[in-house]
Amino acid sequence: MNITEDAISATEQPARKNHPQGLYVLFAIEMWERFNYYGMRAILTYFMTQALLFKLDFALNLYGSYISLLYLTPLVGGYFADRFWGNKRSIFVGGIVMAVGELILFICGTMYNASPGLSNVLFFSGLGLMIAGNGFFKPNISTLVGQLYPKGDLRVDPAYTIFYMGINLGAFIGPIACGTVGNTGNPADFKWAFLVAGVGMVISLIVQRIYHNKLVRDPEGKILGLKPDDLIVDKLNKEASSHVKPPSPIWLNPVFTVIIMLVFAALSIGALYLDTQINYLFYLLGGSFLFIIILIFSDKKLTKEEQGRIWVMVIIAFFVVFFWGAYEQTGASLSVFADQQTNRHLWGNYVMPPSYFQSFNSAFIILFAPILAWVWLKMGKKQPATPTKMGTGLILLSLGYLWIAYGVKDASAKQVSMIWLTGLYLLHTLGELCLSPIGLSLFNKLSPLRFASLLMAVWFTGNAGGNKLAGVLSSLYPEDGKTTSFLGYQMSNLHDFFMLFVFMGGAAGIILLLLSKKLQKMMHGIQ
Repeated sequence: MNITEDAISATEQPARKNHPQGLYVLFAIEMWERFNYYGMRAILTYFMTQALLFKLDFALNLYGSYISLLYLTPLVGGYFADRFWGNKRSIFVGGIVMAVGELILFICGTMYNASPGLSNVLFFSGLGLMIAGNGFFKPNISTLVGQLYPKGDLRVDPAYTIFYMGINLGAFIGPIACGTVGNTGNPADFKWAFLVAGVGMVISLIVQRIYHNKLVRDPEGKILGLKPDDLIVDKLNKEASSHVKPPSPIWLNPVFTVIIMLVFAALSIGALYLDTQINYLFYLLGGSFLFIIILIFSDKKLTKEEQGRIWVMVIIAFFVVFFWGAYEQTGASLSVFADQQTNRHLWGNYVMPPSYFQSFNSAFIILFAPILAWVWLKMGKKQPATPTKMGTGLILLSLGYLWIAYGVKDASAKQVSMIWLTGLYLLHTLGELCLSPIGLSLFNKLSPLRFASLLMAVWFTGNAGGNKLAGVLSSLYPEDGKTTSFLGYQMSNLHDFFMLFVFMGGAAGIILLLLSKKLQKMMHGIQ
């Protein structure tokens, strides 16, 4: 482990046991937003196929496009927050847009029978607003956590652990709450799931509105998330008389804010709908990926060590595509499997809503994340290198699909025990813990400071590509015995379909493991 200036300064910090109250405010804001997102996502595929009556392959492909765009728009929202609005305003505006999106989806759910054409327009509009709002909310709240503490404070890592638990608590409760009221077997009830998710988003906004200025402050007592321009305007407002108020910058004007978000929402709606017509997202993501790489490597000031580390990040981002392409079947093909092929009888006549399964991943994360973190800490320098951990994550993902493929091998059309889906989610959670947070940390450590944002864009582009791949692959789900094909591989039943992910995840994991030593050398001492 390298001794950094932060580590040295940490030794000079006085011991502190309690976390600032602002951490728990951010915890609540993020928890309720994740409640909103995961609760809505849990019933999304069911709403498309059972209420809007979209064909299954169309609905699953659309799901992938939606999730993919959710990972792209934060690049815009993060940039805009840095340059114009600051984190606080961006989070609040993004939250309002998502709440409006849920309201539109609620209205869509009330009139899908009476006016199918209008309900389709409302549906795409609601999803577009969710994409746009997420773009401003997602990249801005987590950055505030570290700013609550003095530089080098030893409480920062535990603070992010607490914050991460808030994310997963919301992701655990959301599908259960929304599934209970909306995933009842009656398509008319889906609207209540959107309403409950929207209420969660409103609670998040209320918490921020009441407590941000009071408690979300840096160690010197200054409000976090404000741009320098905001601070100047606030100071001038206090100094000015009640009759004369100084002008605010145009980007802080509420009318300008509304116009910007309307334009961004319109672009998000158009981007989502356009992909259903010409399926362009793969080309956009691939082109963006190549453009960023070419842009970075065109810098002649890059040292040989920096070039090697950047190539490691590019290679890792490529393998991440395969991970998320299989992992994000959760809200797509696996949600169909939970509904149609899984025996959900628990006791008596009670049948568990299929959307509940989407809470399993978060429950397992809450259970196993502290254990795995303890294991890495206990192993110390003997723990596997980051590329090895990530390759292991892909292998665990593959084993999850091997488990469920075995469970359905002789099942034909009958339903199977929920133990198969539960086991898959357990293995996938362990795989995620070996890949996702570790990969994000690796990008932070390897990135040259002047390219930190661009290289983080490479990470998110890889995530977006994986989510789009998830939609494409899930659309090959062999419904009603139909035969589908991917790169010449024929799938006529669920066993064949799940084995596709066994081969894909397993091959990617093995190759990454074989490359691990080479990648470690290219990282030049950073682990």
